Amino acid sequence: MLALDGDGEAREALRSYVRAGTHWVPVLESLAGRWPVTWWEEFGEVARERIGAHPDPLWMTEPWARFGIPTERCAARPAAPDLSGPADGELLALLATGAGDRTASLRELARRAPTEELLPLVPSLATPDGRRPLPLLRRAVDRLGPAAVPAARRWVGDERPWLARLGADVLADHLGPEVIPHLVAQLAEQRAARAWCGPDLTARRLARFGPEAAGAAADLRWFWLRTPHSYERAAYLDALAAIVPAGLQQGYLLSLWDCEEASRLLGVAHAPDGPEVAARLAELRDDPMEEPEVRASARARLATP
Repeated sequence: MLALDGDGEAREALRSYVRAGTHWVPVLESLAGRWPVTWWEEFGEVARERIGAHPDPLWMTEPWARFGIPTERCAARPAAPDLSGPADGELLALLATGAGDRTASLRELARRAPTEELLPLVPSLATPDGRRPLPLLRRAVDRLGPAAVPAARRWVGDERPWLARLGADVLADHLGPEVIPHLVAQLAEQRAARAWCGPDLTARRLARFGPEAAGAAADLRWFWLRTPHSYERAAYLDALAAIVPAGLQQGYLLSLWDCEEASRLLGVAHAPDGPEVAARLAELRDDPMEEPEVRASARARLATP
């Protein structure tokens, strides 16, 4: 998106990756689907030189057909099996026996009304190496809500890290104020370890307790100011607003210029009135490159007396 918006540095970074990057094939396929042809047709020679070292099937006909690379190497993506017909009991039996595509069974169950009969099977629903849960297992468990809490109390003590983590997450999502000390300590540990992936989820869990979680305020401010993941900033600001709402005016003001849509929306909604804010809201309202929701929110804010 940055390259399409005119960012020359982003465009050149992607072009350089096609020339020398490890996973250049899917990147080039993506560019061929998004960029004007004149931006990527020059890669024909590079593609013909590099394609011999790429043994995997090609998923797209472009840009390979244009480059003269045999299209018989292109393969259709395997379709997921249709499991919309079997009843819940049949899908659970497939999961229990390991027959068929267990991920497809979980995908179908995750689309249906929650079924508590899934819970006894959860400890067995791991990848073949036993180190991770099957894809979509967490989604299926999340749909059970508080009904998963009794099982989660057992999982949290399991020697398998993935199952213990799943149990801890269920308890953190659904128990009451008794989990606040654990969550506050978890956020502090994440800060000490500079663990940048995950604190936003901890922040969202703390936010539901409001002022009772005031012990996390300093760490939330630290993550909001320092996280390298811009997409997480809105979660930290939201949590601060729920826990210690006073003194966030400057944060909302800065959010009006944030690169992330979610943060800009917070700024549009809550930045304090003033000439600078009004001018920025007008810019957001009138910017043709801005996200539609941000433009609409800025328009509504400016229209409010």
